[in-house]
Amino acid sequence: MKKAELVFIPLPFLSHLKPAIEIAKNLVKFDRNLSISMFLMKSPLPDTKLEAYIDSLEASPPKLERINFIILQNDYVVTYVNLNLIMNSFMEHQKPRVKNAVTKLIQSQNCRLAGFFIDQMCASMIDVAQEFEVPTYVFCTVSAAYVSLIFHLQTLGDQRNIDLSGLKTDPDAELVFPGFVNPVPGQILPDLLLDKVGISLYLDQFRSFREAKGIIVNTFTELEPHAFNSLSNGELPPVYPVGPILNLVRDDDDHGQARFNNGDSSESEIIKWLDDQPSSSVVFLCFGNLGGFSEDQVKEIAKALQKCGIQFLWSLRQRPSLEHDQTVEANTFIDTVHLMLQKSTNPTAKMGKIIGWAPQIAILSHPAIGGFVSHCGWNSILESLWFGVPIATWPLFGDQPLNAFELVKELGLAVEIKMNNSKYFMSDEDGMIVSSVEIEKGIRKVMENDSIIRKKVKEISEKCRKTMIDGGSSHSSLERLINNIRDNLA
Repeated sequence: MKKAELVFIPLPFLSHLKPAIEIAKNLVKFDRNLSISMFLMKSPLPDTKLEAYIDSLEASPPKLERINFIILQNDYVVTYVNLNLIMNSFMEHQKPRVKNAVTKLIQSQNCRLAGFFIDQMCASMIDVAQEFEVPTYVFCTVSAAYVSLIFHLQTLGDQRNIDLSGLKTDPDAELVFPGFVNPVPGQILPDLLLDKVGISLYLDQFRSFREAKGIIVNTFTELEPHAFNSLSNGELPPVYPVGPILNLVRDDDDHGQARFNNGDSSESEIIKWLDDQPSSSVVFLCFGNLGGFSEDQVKEIAKALQKCGIQFLWSLRQRPSLEHDQTVEANTFIDTVHLMLQKSTNPTAKMGKIIGWAPQIAILSHPAIGGFVSHCGWNSILESLWFGVPIATWPLFGDQPLNAFELVKELGLAVEIKMNNSKYFMSDEDGMIVSSVEIEKGIRKVMENDSIIRKKVKEISEKCRKTMIDGGSSHSSLERLINNIRDNLA
């Protein structure tokens, strides 16, 4: 194959950007005639971590062979309140910049454009790819089951004119979807269904994906065989499971972020503490970059930790704000919880450690970790399964409740604390708080040493480690993807 260039357009969120970088590494390793230009955009919403990460990439680009980072300027002014409208409008605003940057790229490098590789939330960039008369490949950072669900909802809306919001608002609804073996409770469907503007935009995106040359999913067939069968119905473009895509090796593109962040505990301090704990004795609590709770909910978590008496490492975040950085307030919040625990009748502070930012890979890979209380973001699930750490599910929003359902009910790889949507347990306006009793029960169950779930997680961990080696399922899928790209250039 002649020298060719892929244009990567990841969503400006770290949880989407980092997997995009990792799959880019895999693609160029597979084909030495392939180069990648990754277009980076700063988020239209306040995100100090993403901005710092992109600034560091611009100031000191990592030495990644045949991967070039191009920073796009962002003068977008937020004029909407609806998050989905903001992101859609932002992508439309960036289309001329992407077009100009690709034009300059082709002229300066005299390369042959192989196609666009876009995030699932960047569908409007398909228009730009079409202007250059090249194919589009869609990279999904969610589960295959979730991808199957959204395509099915799009079909229901288009062909049967079904009011999708009604699927979620019926408290007794048990719904049958092709990507799930078991009936799915309507209440755990994404809150997006209640946003008529947002769901319309989202389904428009997936409708356009039917014209893509391929859909790439960060998962593996051994984990979600039923979901993949549902996607192989002949009505969709080829689906390529290429996961788990994880950044397991510390390299230059970490730019120090994994060691220190906003004055939180350093990674070395956290690991040193874990080194002093017995094997599989610590439960790790972490709810992602956006996972924060009210003070009342934090107190219930603290009570649960006091009652169960299990060593813990708790990444504690105050509920985030889209308006300003809350670093100072967050650090004060952590100090307040520390003080609350120290004043308790049972000195829990001596049994665990509370941190802000968490080096999640380093923690989950540590032998002292025996269980993970997680928000069930897809990246976190893949990381936990890779290291054989069972999960206690506590989803917050988006695809997370469905991820929790899949882990608990479909795959038997997790225990449940909650699976309901964010309105149930994130809101303290109506007193809907997860009780310490429920939390304690989940922690005790996930920490059982000889449970069936722990054995299943160990088995899937062994399988997922084989997927990316020569002959593994994801390795073969990646090879098919490369062949598809080559065929389009022939």
